[in-house]
Amino acid sequence: MEVKELIHWDEPNGEGCIVSDRITKDGYKVGYMVREKPDSNRPDSGWRFMAGDEDDAYMNNVHNHHVFAINTVCNYDPDIIPYLTADINSAFIRVDSHKFELDDGSKPICIEKQ
Repeated sequence: MEVKELIHWDEPNGEGCIVSDRITKDGYKVGYMVREKPDSNRPDSGWRFMAGDEDDAYMNNVHNHHVFAINTVCNYDPDIIPYLTADINSAFIRVDSHKFELDDGSKPICIEKQ
């Protein structure tokens, strides 16, 4: 994939993020995204991106997710861009082909291929 500069990330802790292989290898859109407190010892934005159907066993296997620059993830799924300035501890789910909402646990995650 040719990575284009879709965003300019200038937050002080860096642009690293954790991305599930369901997105980068299996071809799914981001279905669930959460911003945790960044690891201050690494270039970490705090963002974690998943397709939405990964269970704990899948995510606990270090071979199933990798660190990417946040701009790279935007190239996989540009729908995430409007939400990237959200506060730490924000979590969003995809509710249709191009829209996310804050996750309050009341709606299912829309899981789609890219």
